[in-house]
Amino acid sequence: MSETAARPAPQGVGEALSKVPQITLVFWIVKICATTVGETGGDALSMSLNLGYLTSTLIFLGFFLVTLAVQLAAKRYHPWAYWLVVVGTTLVGTTTSDFLDRTVGLGYVKSTAAEFAAVIAMLIIWRFATGRIAADHISDRKNESFYWVTILVSNTLGTALGDFTADDTGLNLGFEKGALLFIALLAVVAAARYLTRIPPAILFWAAYILTRPLGATLGDTLTKPFSQGGLHLDRFVATGSIGLAMVIILVVSHALRPAKPGEVLP
Repeated sequence: MSETAARPAPQGVGEALSKVPQITLVFWIVKICATTVGETGGDALSMSLNLGYLTSTLIFLGFFLVTLAVQLAAKRYHPWAYWLVVVGTTLVGTTTSDFLDRTVGLGYVKSTAAEFAAVIAMLIIWRFATGRIAADHISDRKNESFYWVTILVSNTLGTALGDFTADDTGLNLGFEKGALLFIALLAVVAAARYLTRIPPAILFWAAYILTRPLGATLGDTLTKPFSQGGLHLDRFVATGSIGLAMVIILVVSHALRPAKPGEVLP
């Protein structure tokens, strides 16, 4: 072991190296909760409060920009700042996708195809601009900017993909079968991580995209009327409950996280 590796790191140095969390099971659980919050929360403003998709998108875009500014200003990974931005992207993605699908009239097929092409284009541009598409280590402004724009576009794609899978104008699988489909696809991606040589970054973004329609179908399962196969829960109650679950998971996982050498956990 080198002298540098053996020497205890100063407090916070480990976190300062990257501004994104480690990719663990907890990460994916919280991500699915965040995407579900985006679905129920987006529908709460656009449908329950009847603000419409465009007005709701502008409100959520403001929330996203504020939280993003806080995240960009941070020098290291802060769970609350990071996950608030993720929630912001899911909220914007939900109402933006609904606006394109229903108000503009693109429909689920055209909207999904256009947004999928946008995600692929972002990843290609990111790769050529920085030499890699980072997922597990973000420490500079250029990569972080690409990271968040890609997440925003992918969460918009995920909403359209979830609606296309569940709705009767698409695959008409319904919300529960749609959720099971995306769980199965996520299992395939997880298996590919260990059974294939596909670059981990590609698998990460595939899983990241798939968690969004999973959250969308889960959110619709909770809030849609019984006649549509949902549980007919209040959208605000569902949003608050899932948001609280996110907070509890983050607090508990942080409390149980083992301290790094030289680090004092709060």
